[in-house]
Amino acid sequence: MKGKFILRNRHILITDILIIPISILGAYILRLELFEIFDTYLYSLLWMTGLALIIKPIVYYLFGLYRRMWVYASIPEIKLIFFAVTAASILVSVPMYFFLYGQVFYSFPRSVLVIDWILSLLMVGGQRFSFRIFSESVKRSVSPKKPETVKQILVIGAGDAGAMIVKELQRNPQLAMRPIGFLDDNLEKKGKTIHGIPVFGEIKSLPKILSFHRVDEVIIAIPSAPGKTIREITNLCRKRNITYRTMPGLYELLGGMVGVSRLRDVDIADLLRRQPTHINDDQVGLILKDKKVLVTGAGGSIGSELCRQIARWQPKTLIMLGHGENAIFEAYLAINEQFPELDIQTVIADIRDHDRIERIFQEKRPDVVFHAAAHKHVPLMENNVDECVLNNIGGTKNLLDISLANHVKRFVLVSTDKAIRPVNVMGATKRIAEMMVIDAAKRSGSPYTVVRFGNVLGSRGSVVPLFKRQIAKGGPVTITHKDMKRYFMTIPEAVYLVLQTAGMGEGGETFILNMGEQVRIVDLAEDLIRLSGLEPERDIEIVFTGVREGEKLSEELWNDGRKFGKTPHPDVFYEEGQDQLKGKALLSTVDKLLSLAQAGEKDKILSLLDKVIPGATVRSSQSIHITAIDS
Repeated sequence: MKGKFILRNRHILITDILIIPISILGAYILRLELFEIFDTYLYSLLWMTGLALIIKPIVYYLFGLYRRMWVYASIPEIKLIFFAVTAASILVSVPMYFFLYGQVFYSFPRSVLVIDWILSLLMVGGQRFSFRIFSESVKRSVSPKKPETVKQILVIGAGDAGAMIVKELQRNPQLAMRPIGFLDDNLEKKGKTIHGIPVFGEIKSLPKILSFHRVDEVIIAIPSAPGKTIREITNLCRKRNITYRTMPGLYELLGGMVGVSRLRDVDIADLLRRQPTHINDDQVGLILKDKKVLVTGAGGSIGSELCRQIARWQPKTLIMLGHGENAIFEAYLAINEQFPELDIQTVIADIRDHDRIERIFQEKRPDVVFHAAAHKHVPLMENNVDECVLNNIGGTKNLLDISLANHVKRFVLVSTDKAIRPVNVMGATKRIAEMMVIDAAKRSGSPYTVVRFGNVLGSRGSVVPLFKRQIAKGGPVTITHKDMKRYFMTIPEAVYLVLQTAGMGEGGETFILNMGEQVRIVDLAEDLIRLSGLEPERDIEIVFTGVREGEKLSEELWNDGRKFGKTPHPDVFYEEGQDQLKGKALLSTVDKLLSLAQAGEKDKILSLLDKVIPGATVRSSQSIHITAIDS
């Protein structure tokens, strides 16, 4: 193939065989006068050359110096060459000393060994890295782009991510992207160069740089950048019709390498990005490694991401349980491709089927259960009250009873902010499910816990996919009220913290994730319209449909009057205390709700939910229309 530099290992071996005697002879010449070599030290020279020709290629082979693609050589290869050459030199030195004292030859300059080691490092390493230099020069000479077709790239962020982007762009000229400079708020980097590319100044100087330099695209290479910074950069680029892209954030990078291929257009999640949340690896690994872990709802947005992140911790078995076969199959394929050695078992089952779930637990014997299966679409559940109760309450009751009977060590319920003073059936059923988990933990002493968070960006049925569909049709984008606000997280971020809470639970806690400030839905919609290359109101109309009866303008994550407890993790808190409805009263209420659901007694279900849940006003929400968005 034209322009492709191909190097075979036998070429390297032949070159090494030539290098070995040259290096030894060079060491003798540097140490001695030329006539002394042939007069006094000829025998030791010949012996050392013979030994080195036998020993060094074998050592180099054992260290893998003939199995590397040297056109991609970097720091790890430098280390490998150092250790291989050092080991080979030591192995040559030992018999040379033995022969000297055995009087095989009578004189031998010992410093030659050190000089040969230095020369070998330079020559063996230089030979191999010359292949990379030559390969890259060949790449640059192939199909050179016309200057006007090469995009000029400005990189925001001169840290590791930015340096990596520039390095890859330089190594891949076929991308037709030429980095021209960095911007970074670290004043110590100003005026410096990274891979030959200058750091122009701080990020706030972006308008000036765009005015004085031709910039075709801006790459934001700060995975930890706060939403405000991202918003300012993207707004400025948008006004000047400059393309902008970003590196994936922290949670998207888990378990993978980042390259130019992972650059993507700025997503709505970037505008909500918070400071990175750290995770206690030891704590999470302790509860997952070599354990049998079962995830319900494994085909859903949260469930499938849970499975993917759990797979990183090397469980003994990952059991993916779900009701929809297509969703489970797709999630299984994605995880199996990334973790082919992991024992993944897929189970198609309905959590409402007690006998089926019991057989599964007796067969699989899970140690840890993450319960993410639930009916969650708020408007849809308002028209299917009995189904919501049977699934969210009845299914949870089955899982808890069977988990306790089979001595499941840990149980984590994924809940929602809609469970606090609920105004809809979905939120109310999740609140009852929370009560059941906390009560089971108190009764059994087992580490069964609840983790509660708000809306998840990009999940099935969330506002973002709906807004995207509405924008694609030309609008309008429908929102109930201009002041409507919600908490938001990305799917990977939420799951990341769910796993963290699983390692903290001692039993009976309700963990609450720090989701930052609530975001106005109208701001979210406007940002998404702009990121689609359009302007709100000019290109896409925003229509306010009116607040639905019983709907909140903002959600809550905790109960009034409850105390917050701090955890070792700065972004996780736990709620102290327990609902008054517990023990026999709770079990009786659950049985009554399930009986009413099986009988289709919708009104009685709503009345009972309002009666037993503090602050609930579920009946007043029943005018919600199914086509309205869940905001």
